[in-house]
Amino acid sequence: MNGDGADDGGQAVASSSIPPPLDWKFSQVFGERMVGEEVQEVDIIAAIEFDKSGDHLATGDRGGRVVLFERTDAKNHGSRKDLEGQDYPFSRHAEFRYKTEFQSHEPEFDYLKSLEIEEKINKVRWCQTANGALFLLSTNDKTIKYWKVQEKKVKQVSEMNLDASMVVGNGCTDTSTTSNVRPSFPNGCSRSTFNYLNTDLSFPPGGFPSLRLPVVVTSQEKSLVARCRRVYAHAHDYHINSISNNSDGETFISADDLRINLWNLEISSQSFNIVDVKPTNMEDLTEVITSAEFHPIQCNMLVYSSSKGSIRLIDLRQSALCDNHSKLFENHEAPASRSFFTEIIASISDVKFAKDGRHILSRDYMTLKLWDINMDSAPVATFQVHEYLRPKLCDLYENDSIFDKFECCLSGDGFRVATGSYSNLFRVFGCVPGSDEATILEASKNPMRKQVQSPTRTSRSLGSFTLGARRENPNVDANGNTFDSTIKLLHLAWHPTENLIACAAANSLYMYYA
Repeated sequence: MNGDGADDGGQAVASSSIPPPLDWKFSQVFGERMVGEEVQEVDIIAAIEFDKSGDHLATGDRGGRVVLFERTDAKNHGSRKDLEGQDYPFSRHAEFRYKTEFQSHEPEFDYLKSLEIEEKINKVRWCQTANGALFLLSTNDKTIKYWKVQEKKVKQVSEMNLDASMVVGNGCTDTSTTSNVRPSFPNGCSRSTFNYLNTDLSFPPGGFPSLRLPVVVTSQEKSLVARCRRVYAHAHDYHINSISNNSDGETFISADDLRINLWNLEISSQSFNIVDVKPTNMEDLTEVITSAEFHPIQCNMLVYSSSKGSIRLIDLRQSALCDNHSKLFENHEAPASRSFFTEIIASISDVKFAKDGRHILSRDYMTLKLWDINMDSAPVATFQVHEYLRPKLCDLYENDSIFDKFECCLSGDGFRVATGSYSNLFRVFGCVPGSDEATILEASKNPMRKQVQSPTRTSRSLGSFTLGARRENPNVDANGNTFDSTIKLLHLAWHPTENLIACAAANSLYMYYA
């Protein structure tokens, strides 16, 4: 394993005993499509995120909608203290239910640049909760929005002078509803309504004893309301690929291909540019920013990855514009193994911090790499994900699949990592020293239908890639399963405290527990 040279600190490699492989089981599915059902482009899930407590899950889709789910098992069975006091053992996995959804972004058109801006949600990030309300950030290619979601009691109008049976919606009598087209007033009532009120309304003998004003009464019914509190716009010339909240709860960053901006949640009119890799002459451009994330504990530190396969750790205390990095994490490939595709497959599509901030997980096209923040010479572990695709790189380049951006995630305890693949498969690896856990699961109700046949962990001493090169059938993956590059699992998230993974297969959200 690559962890031989790592220090003993940190959650990801701290355990002296090797945990046994997890037995994954199907939990839930939302938006499951029927056999032969065509998936609408706008329904495809494009972002997944658990909040820090793990009680809520958010997804964003290509239609600009954000859908929220909430955990139900904790509510149904009382607090943990109550459960511990029960005589019988209680072991129930986390379950979620649909909570609400709202339209976060709409398609736009930039007239100055003659550019269409898609409504597709690129990232969703949870913010700190307050007063029972949920807060989250969502972004498309150009605009970031800060949303507040809370329950509000429904208000109703009562105690009106007219008989309730004579009144419809806006206070007009029911005789105003007719199939004939009649001139109407701005409030929607027809002229006949007022004629009726003026001439046909009979007063009781002696008139009304008093004139009652309508009263607005708050009922016990509650409804969820999503309100956009801030819009952070016009700060990025290129497509936003990342947003990340700071641990201080007050600021966040947004990153596009060439710049990273620092925002205050309460100020949408200005941001500070902290990273700028745009050269004076664009012809000299050699790499772009692909992902960025704040340190989970240190509010002054963040990392960003590039299309050249490098990860830079920067410290905001060093200077206002962080042109110089504090550390550079880079894995150099042997010159003899370089090819036309070397730089393309080296591009990092996602980078994540472990919960303790000690380790960094990165995903490029072929591998997952786990880095120790204190050792930038080489990754402490490398996990082969797409090595069997090396003979097909030319075909993947032709159909643009080689540019697919797969996400990655770590378990809350730091013992395991996961990432997606093709044919709606995702892989889970154990990253504790000595662990050979390497499980492949399918996003379906039978996740264990396909299994990894051999460990896919490589050592730092292995300079060549030979696994899968001898395969005769190019459409078969490392486990003898049919390979389909048109069906891909790009987005997944690991529950912060439990072994629960949520992953997106087209428009369906699957959950698995262990």
